[in-house]
Amino acid sequence: MAVRASGDPGRAVLALDPPDRADEVACDVLVVGGGTGGIAAGLAAARHGARRVIVLEETDWIGGQLTAQGVSALDEHEHIERFGGTRSYYALREAIRDHYRARSPKLAAGRHANPGTCWVTGLAFEPRVAVDVLLETAAPDVDAGRLEILTRWKAVDADVAADRVRSVLAVQLDERRWRRFRPRIVIDATELGDGLALTGAESVVGAETTADTGEPHAQPREPKSQCVQSFTYTFALEHPGPGQRHVIPKPERYEHYRDAQPYSLRIHVHGGEIYGEETRWLEYQVMERAPDTKGGLWTYRRLIDRTLFDDGYPHDVTMFNWPGNDYRDASLLDRAPLDQARALQDAKRVSLGFLYWLQTEAPRPGAAPGFPELRVRPDVMATADGLAKYPYIRECRRLRGLGRVTEADVAIDLQPNARARHFADSVGVGWYPIDIHRAGPEDVGVSTRTRPFQIPLGALIPVRVRNLLAGAKNLGVTHITNGCFRLHPVEWNTGEAAGALAAFALAHDRDAAAIHGDAALRGAFQRALVADGVPLYWFVDVGVNDPRFERTQVAAMTGEIAGAPDSLEFAAAAPAMRARIGL
Repeated sequence: MAVRASGDPGRAVLALDPPDRADEVACDVLVVGGGTGGIAAGLAAARHGARRVIVLEETDWIGGQLTAQGVSALDEHEHIERFGGTRSYYALREAIRDHYRARSPKLAAGRHANPGTCWVTGLAFEPRVAVDVLLETAAPDVDAGRLEILTRWKAVDADVAADRVRSVLAVQLDERRWRRFRPRIVIDATELGDGLALTGAESVVGAETTADTGEPHAQPREPKSQCVQSFTYTFALEHPGPGQRHVIPKPERYEHYRDAQPYSLRIHVHGGEIYGEETRWLEYQVMERAPDTKGGLWTYRRLIDRTLFDDGYPHDVTMFNWPGNDYRDASLLDRAPLDQARALQDAKRVSLGFLYWLQTEAPRPGAAPGFPELRVRPDVMATADGLAKYPYIRECRRLRGLGRVTEADVAIDLQPNARARHFADSVGVGWYPIDIHRAGPEDVGVSTRTRPFQIPLGALIPVRVRNLLAGAKNLGVTHITNGCFRLHPVEWNTGEAAGALAAFALAHDRDAAAIHGDAALRGAFQRALVADGVPLYWFVDVGVNDPRFERTQVAAMTGEIAGAPDSLEFAAAAPAMRARIGL
């Protein structure tokens, strides 16, 4: 948050010496990172009975990609309105919608309200609204003393002995206060997988080889740790209309990034992605809908469609997260703080440069290039420069867990049935194409369709450290499958499962690995998840609020029933199977 697009990046680096002694705080569960997965983990741990849960968040906003990273146009799938999210995720979505329904009669009349009417998703919104909803959701547990959310706290060290995390040292970044937390269980939900590094848990950085993972799209010869998906500083603009001029000062290194990125409305799309069914190049326009596209860049991730509101929103507001403002030069992982600050500074220059290009050079059919009337909205991101508080992190360190999801488990070309590979230890579901934003020329890059998949419990549990869990994008996936596990509903489900697992492990006085290895205990945990509205198996016609939900989910996981090989519908399952469970 302290990095600026100009000046000395070293000014954003804090040189702090840990104290000899620090205040000590004991807790049941410590969630390191309050992003999308982290806050879901904290809420779930408290809801499932953990007596004291503490969430540490580095920024001043909880929510991660939902909020502080500015990606508040949800990356979801075609079934999401009826299936594919957890009950708590749906509650979050509906609370956000209710905020806008109260302000718009047009939205109040619609079941699936989308204040931005954007074409990439069924729900886009201002990040601050999600922050408020998350805080309201947490309030009962916070007031009861079960949950404590500490913003601007960063974990900097961990004490590990006998394969257990004994304590985590953290600092309050604004006040320079230190605390040593002594948790019974730690959930790493940091954006970069920092908790894995601090605790020494075995992890992977970058791209594996085909020899390691068996994946067709992995690196052909040697692993490449530098191949970590690009990250992006999002920003929001409004469109007051032609005739105005709100051009920002030209950012440093503008010409370099304009040509190297390049800044363009032309992108290469892969068949089956959100952009179209065919693999080809598509040329977009800023405001207009170009041939063979679903819309213009302006409506792609629009957060506010002013035509839906009688007052309060005089102009449209759109968020920009586009290949043109991805930062590909360097990874943030395993680098010195000053090098990280330099990369963040250049990433800000990339995004501000893309904004400047939109204002001055972007093609404008029938007129001179550029849209100088576009105005940056710093209030949307609550920052001085209008960029998100934190970059949108697509890939971090990944856990070496008891389970690992590879391309063969999910890719449509390698899974012939309606669903991806079945995991008997499923703790959730997800669906999105494998979508790799390349880190640079050495990254193979891939974008391919997947089958609706499951989240295996083993991917949350380290191979060695006994009281540590993965609760975000750092679970046991590969560089390739990270491309379909990194999205909002999957990260939320991962965090929710980790929080519930932590509470379950404490209640049964067993380590997570022991629960995973005990079929009876694992089944009991899965039933607890289902009872709380977490789907484990794909039946798109039996949603989380359907009275048949628990029975069908449990029966699918115990093997009493199985989905039809060519359909995601429960109704398509064999009649004899449905009759067996009385449905």
